[in-house]
Amino acid sequence: MTAHPSRLPLPARTLAAGLTAVLLLTACGAEVADSASEAGTVTVPRCGEQVEYRTPKRAVVYEGGSADKLFALGLTEHVHGYVMPPANPPVTSSPFAAEYAKVRFLSDDLLNKELVVQERADLVVAGWNSGFSDQRGITPEILDSLGIQSFMHTESCFNYPGFPERVTPFEGLYADLDRLGRIFGVPERAEELVRDYRRRVDAVEAQAPAERLPVFLYDSGTDQPFTAGRQVPPTDIIASAGGRNVFADLDARWTRVSWEAVVQGRPEVIVVLDYGDQPAADKIAFLKSFPATRDLPAVVHDRFFVLDYNEGISSPRNIDGVEKFAAYLRGVRP
Repeated sequence: MTAHPSRLPLPARTLAAGLTAVLLLTACGAEVADSASEAGTVTVPRCGEQVEYRTPKRAVVYEGGSADKLFALGLTEHVHGYVMPPANPPVTSSPFAAEYAKVRFLSDDLLNKELVVQERADLVVAGWNSGFSDQRGITPEILDSLGIQSFMHTESCFNYPGFPERVTPFEGLYADLDRLGRIFGVPERAEELVRDYRRRVDAVEAQAPAERLPVFLYDSGTDQPFTAGRQVPPTDIIASAGGRNVFADLDARWTRVSWEAVVQGRPEVIVVLDYGDQPAADKIAFLKSFPATRDLPAVVHDRFFVLDYNEGISSPRNIDGVEKFAAYLRGVRP
């Protein structure tokens, strides 16, 4: 029987202490290199904090972005199971559907400490405020105290207190793949994957026009729209594809704005984020009937692009999103 978390011993946090570190220039910038000890540990940044990791064998992943990063790296055998709340579209529609079928579905609820303790996880992969949360009592510090390792999406470090690390969303994706590759002992595989993703994005950007259409990302909300600021992947997707997020100047991740600000942006295209439990078709119908938006150029000309939820959060599928949106923009330009 699994002990209650409050009664478990509190071993020392698995921070990088007493290990030799050297600087290594990587595709993601200068970072502290792998420092292997006799016990087979490696030191990797976690939102700016140097953390010592053991090779995980029972990883629990939260949402599609976390799972897809490990699947893309060929690490399915290290994934014990996944937590997938209703916002995520069905895994059967994912390019990684075959990999999801090989691991356990653990819950369709939000991530919580009791679940990862019960499942004997040795690594939890999630984002800050998307999985990890002070309010829900599951943070890297709490898991450290329980001897459970944690990995946070670098893109989400923008909101993380204590050890801020700020990168562009795509660079955050590349950093995650590099770091996870080192944690799991497959750095060459990660390097190859990142090189391929960079090549694909470069190819899209090479075709992007100089004149960029204004684009509004509609996540959700009726009283106030929820949208993408500078610090989340859709802004990079829009920019690389040849558009301009009308809220790219907001130094924020996912954030609320006013409908007045949306109208002032005069978007020529609206990207609609497609949730598993909030279909894009319903959001488009709302935008077409809502007085504040029905006369926008994007709505008048029926220029809606549906972005899959897992193409919009930090995930290897961001690259698919760039390619698809670039192809869409080429089709709507005169």
